[in-house]
Amino acid sequence: MSVLTNLGHAALAEAIEANGAKFLLDLGRAGGGEERHDDLDWVIGGSPIDYHNAIYGARLAKANADAGIAASLEALKRRKVPGAWHVGPSMLPRDLEKRLDRAGFTYAGDDYGMAADLSIVPEAVRVPDGFAIQRVETQAALDSWVHVLGGGFGEGPAEARWVGDMYARLGLDHPEWHHFLGTFEGKPVSTATMLYGAGVAGLYFVYTDPDYRRRGIGAAMTVVPLKQAADDGYKAAVLGASTMGRPVYERLGFREYCRIGIFEWWPEA
Repeated sequence: MSVLTNLGHAALAEAIEANGAKFLLDLGRAGGGEERHDDLDWVIGGSPIDYHNAIYGARLAKANADAGIAASLEALKRRKVPGAWHVGPSMLPRDLEKRLDRAGFTYAGDDYGMAADLSIVPEAVRVPDGFAIQRVETQAALDSWVHVLGGGFGEGPAEARWVGDMYARLGLDHPEWHHFLGTFEGKPVSTATMLYGAGVAGLYFVYTDPDYRRRGIGAAMTVVPLKQAADDGYKAAVLGASTMGRPVYERLGFREYCRIGIFEWWPEA
């Protein structure tokens, strides 16, 4: 029987949210963000990127939900940064998304929360001759990782530089954070990060230079970290997929267990 079947749908959705929360908190805390942990969980002000000034947990009664949203806006304005609510299935009240819309947050789409059983991850995928994957263990390798990611992922160079700086602050020998760089004939062309937390292995920043796509490189950049996680004793992997990335992960055994709605707010120019 699959590990995922044993864990159950609700537990997997909870693990997807919890690993994502750790991802946001660790990076935002490294950036010096303001934290709150009570009926709301947030880390705000540690990044120039809206996604990473994150409100990622809410256990609000309907009577004080609008006040909680207003408090998050006040924190964003005070720190003079854009921000985002990451609305997962555990967050309350259930009409939170409508309230965010009324408060001035803009819906930016969903991250598809997916999970895979690490005991059945493909042993290998076909990649072109000359392609290799290495662990990022030096500043030079991290600089190459940042350069590749900045070529088109998310907010581009600004997000890549900030993430690279946070990885350096966390330490490249951090026991929970593991980074991977793919090279083709010596040229850096792809990236990935694995984060251990909430009892699962979370996959982030899987990206391939557009000139090197459709060669199996993206799949390899997924499978190699997953194999490491399995070797390290983890039974399940999780990730938040984009609409474009979702079919790739489905072919590697991932299945959707929840969605995380992203609601952005930007200061007026």
